[in-house]
Amino acid sequence: MANIAVIGLGGFGSTLALELARLGDHVLGIDISERHIAPCLGRLAEAIIADGRDIDALKEAGLASYDTAVIAIGEDLEANILCLMNLREIGVETIWVKALDGPHERILAALGAEHIIEPEREVGERVAQTLHNPLMRDHIKLANGQYLADISVPAALAGKTLKWLDLGGRFGIRCLGITRAKTFLTGPDTEAPLEYNDHLLLQGERALLRKFSEEL
Repeated sequence: MANIAVIGLGGFGSTLALELARLGDHVLGIDISERHIAPCLGRLAEAIIADGRDIDALKEAGLASYDTAVIAIGEDLEANILCLMNLREIGVETIWVKALDGPHERILAALGAEHIIEPEREVGERVAQTLHNPLMRDHIKLANGQYLADISVPAALAGKTLKWLDLGGRFGIRCLGITRAKTFLTGPDTEAPLEYNDHLLLQGERALLRKFSEEL
């Protein structure tokens, strides 16, 4: 169980905080507005009214003892940046910060933020990918330009094997495993014939994964 503080309990922040609590983490929710705090009372380990711009308030809330903090403050750019600076001064080891757009992301990076998220852009990209190709159920960005993709097996590939697909030779991507209902068939060398609606967990560059999914 991790100790995680979520600062800013708007739509994104409250969803994140409540899901972390559901998963069993100790979550402290902080917001300047009582209206945002109220729905989280009794559902988080703690939920308090405080201003992320006020370093003394953050110290009093015990932020120094938390493993991770997420700055989910939305439209208030000043509050977002000052909160980051305060958490760094307090000594919070891992800080995630919500960015509003590209320029904001560059400012946060210049201030030393290592984990920057743009929820609207990232969700938009995922929805666009699924609308463009419904077989690609989801994808996650890794390091060095690599991605993980969850791709559904169409009826046309039922009965085929990974060896027949030759993902490495033909597309330059790698299959980490196959999920079938609640079963995970591990390894790229499994000889099990594919079934309709299996899910392939694939790793590779985004363009190569897209090329494969579009050829299905």
